[in-house]
Amino acid sequence: MRRVLVTNVSQYAGPGTVPVLLRAGYQVVCHDPSFTDGAVRTRYAGAYPGVHCLDVREPEEIFGATGDAVDVVVCNDVFPITRNAIEDIAVEDLRATFEAVLVFPFRLTQLYLPAMKQRGSGTFVFITSARPRRPEPGFATPTTIRAGTTAFALALAKEAAAYGIQVNVVAPNYLYSELYYPRAAFVDDPAGREAIAATVPAGRLGEPEEVGELVSFLASGRSPFTTGEVIGFTGGWP
Repeated sequence: MRRVLVTNVSQYAGPGTVPVLLRAGYQVVCHDPSFTDGAVRTRYAGAYPGVHCLDVREPEEIFGATGDAVDVVVCNDVFPITRNAIEDIAVEDLRATFEAVLVFPFRLTQLYLPAMKQRGSGTFVFITSARPRRPEPGFATPTTIRAGTTAFALALAKEAAAYGIQVNVVAPNYLYSELYYPRAAFVDDPAGREAIAATVPAGRLGEPEEVGELVSFLASGRSPFTTGEVIGFTGGWP
């Protein structure tokens, strides 16, 4: 049974990925900043029987709690987006985004990579963004930092391939999540639905478990020659 670590499971691609992985028979280890609250951790474990919830936050603590016995690392890293013109972006926000969506997965990779190299197997899946394909006004910070994470993943793929390690990127845009495309604004609100339908060729937001199915395939190891790829999850956008 493959052991999969998923970060930030309550946000972004996490809510759709965890149930799909469980149905596929993976042993799922879940990280989320909210899990330092025991009640939150207990509720989550009750909602998803079989998961192992970590009560730690930082990469070093995550690695310390799991050891090197992780076959797949799904870096589902998040930071709230504030829409700003470039001249109005606070440097503090830029730095915080950098820490959350690039430094965090970079450090996690450094910790798990040596054991994977020694075993001659392992998988990394990075959930980044499709925004760099067509930068949108007001979103320079997430576009820039997510592009950096994608570039890191591609560099990792080149270094790790000789050791039998797969590295791929899932690049969503217009994936339903309460952090980025909340239901009240983009599903329940007719104006929001119309805006999505006018922008996304599929005419809707992507469903959480649809991205979960893609992550599950990449985590499976069934196509080991597939590495160093950036796979869009965008409903045909842009």
